[in-house]
Amino acid sequence: MEFEKAIKTINRLLLKKKPLYFNSSWILKYSPESYRFIQKNIRTDFGKIDWDKVTHALDHKLQKLWRPAHKRNSNKTYRDYLEVKLIIKKYKKKQYVFLASQNAEDRRVRDIISISLVRLAQNGNLSAKKKIMELAGHTINDWIYNSHHLSYLTRWQGHEAEAQEQLEACIRRYRYSGSFIKYLSITLERTGMGLTPFYAYSLDKPVAWDVKKSIIENVVADPETGRTKMYDSANYTDFLE
Repeated sequence: MEFEKAIKTINRLLLKKKPLYFNSSWILKYSPESYRFIQKNIRTDFGKIDWDKVTHALDHKLQKLWRPAHKRNSNKTYRDYLEVKLIIKKYKKKQYVFLASQNAEDRRVRDIISISLVRLAQNGNLSAKKKIMELAGHTINDWIYNSHHLSYLTRWQGHEAEAQEQLEACIRRYRYSGSFIKYLSITLERTGMGLTPFYAYSLDKPVAWDVKKSIIENVVADPETGRTKMYDSANYTDFLE
């Protein structure tokens, strides 16, 4: 059985039986052949079954049904950069994906790297936690400063330390086996709703909620008085001296 066939089988069974959730035991019960193939062939670099690879390949609407068995937290931490290196070396030339993902393939690689590092961090590897904090931190900064101003992500500007705290919490809480970066983005979008935009007291503030131009782009000098004013295409409006 090939991987693609196993995925199609699991997709079909999930659509047919419509479970509220599923896990490895569910797959073993309803498709033992698929389970045996996955158990034998789909492994991480550390010898464990790579359920993240399996569920990430499922139809997007079915991925959220995955409920892995809850692991007891031993609270034991350690530092092992060799584990991190095993993941990073495969994509040594692809780490730019955390700064600028150009296409779907870049986003796929970003998901593979981030999820692998997150799982190591959850197992207690502080070196993996440090690495994913660094890489995902680049992505967060890109969102903050390069997203459209209507996005709640831009509201984290000036709150970078708090954004890092949210990232750390996401690493700790992440269970959904889909895209860690998407989970992080949604978390920051939702929590960013309550933040006051950094540009609220800045000339970088948009002229209006549905206008891309900022105030600074509309500031001109009144030719008669020399006063600095904001131009709205119809008339001059006093803005500041």
